[in-house]
Amino acid sequence: MTHYVGDRTIDGIAVSADGKPLSPYYDKFSLTDRGFEWSYEGPEPAQLAFALLYHHLNDANRAKALHEPFMKNIVANFDNVWELTSEDIDNSIKALNA
Repeated sequence: MTHYVGDRTIDGIAVSADGKPLSPYYDKFSLTDRGFEWSYEGPEPAQLAFALLYHHLNDANRAKALHEPFMKNIVANFDNVWELTSEDIDNSIKALNA
């Protein structure tokens, strides 16, 4: 089970998967060139939603289809520091009826 962590610090934003930096996967789907953000709806939170979904699902088409509702319902509601597991993502997908 993968453990995802996001932290907004004085040095900037850091997002990791099992302690390693999470790629934005621009080569799979690019919504912005400004990296990740969260706690609101927009292109940077959408890029984070896509990256989390793609990393978890390893399916670009499914991650593209799910990224907008996942961003609006999950990523936009993150606090400055957040944690997710693979199980949390699966449960979120089920809750979104996807």
